[in-house]
This record gives sequence, structure tokens and C-alpha cells, in this order.
Amino acid sequence: MSTHPPFRKVFDGVATREQMFRLFNRHKDTPGINPISGTPYAGEYFEIAAEQYHFMLALLPPLFQRTGMFGMSEYKSGYVTSVFFAIRIRGRERWFHGFCDLSDKRSPDAMRAAIIAHETGAVDSMTRQEKLEAIWSATHPDFKGIAGEANPDAWPPEHHGKRTILINAGTQGTVLKLLEDLSDEEIDNRMPAIHARSR
Repeated sequence: MSTHPPFRKVFDGVATREQMFRLFNRHKDTPGINPISGTPYAGEYFEIAAEQYHFMLALLPPLFQRTGMFGMSEYKSGYVTSVFFAIRIRGRERWFHGFCDLSDKRSPDAMRAAIIAHETGAVDSMTRQEKLEAIWSATHPDFKGIAGEANPDAWPPEHHGKRTILINAGTQGTVLKLLEDLSDEEIDNRMPAIHARSR
């Protein structure tokens, strides 16, 4: 399971091509970190123009591509690579670049959800799945896990491999629950903190 840092915007405004390439290497001379590990970059994103999105798409064959998203086949380092997003936000198409740690296969979708949450400032505009991704990415590793990973007998076989999260169940105390089974109320109770963190 990935423990990459939370998603964070690292540049205000829309980066030009020159600024984009500088941001690709922004940790190159930072003292006390190892940029070759890719870790300092994981979770960082910034906005780009449509021209940069299409330029990068044509540069190399993508590692993966689906509607509104593609990943670069050339990794930054380790499992960290560039992922480019085309996202419609409040009726307007916008483009973003982010570094995703693909050791967590959900990280591109989680980053997309985090970008939407940050850029809209309106958590109620997010889908249930986007809210679940935002909750998962913002939850400390000590309070989340994978069903059946530590104790296969604790979960029915059909739930093995699903994401779990610790929640306060009131009189029942703290319980482990499948992320996908969070109630709307449990999701809504967490979203203000997610929103505050993303800002």
C-alpha cells in the first residue's frame, strides 16, 4: 500500500511550457532530499494549458490512456510518473499535470478527485466515488488498510483486497469498515476536513 504524501498544488496560475519543465525538476537542488527516489514529487500537481497537454501526449507513447487522462511511459523514478488530466470544472475544460505513485494503482483517480475538490471548493459537486477517493487519500495510513491483508479470517473472502477505514461508530466505538460501505452521513461528516486540508 502506498504512503505517498497527500496531493498538493505547487504552482498558482497556469504554467507555461518553460515553467512546466522547471516544475518537472523542482526538487533537483533541494538540500536534504533525494530527488532520484521520486518521493518528493509524488502527489504534486499544477495547472497547464491545453497546448502543453497535447504536446506531452504526442511526445511519447503513453503508459496508459483513458478519457481525460494519460500517464507518461517514462517514469520520474521508481513508480512515480507524470499523469496529465483534462477535467471539466464548472463547465470549463482545464488541464493539469500531476506526479502519481503508481505503486498505488488508484492514485491517478484519487489525484483527479483531489484536483476537483481543490479547484471547485464545493465538495457537494463531487460524486460519491470522488468523495471516497478524497477520504482515502487524506486518511493516515495507520487508520486504513486492505481487507484480509493482515488477517484473512477477519473478512469474508469476497471482501479480500477491498479498502478499509477506521470510523467512530458512536456507542460501538471505533470499528473497521469497508470504504465502499461508508454511509452518506459518514462521508459528509468527513468532507469538511478533506476540503480544509486541500485548501
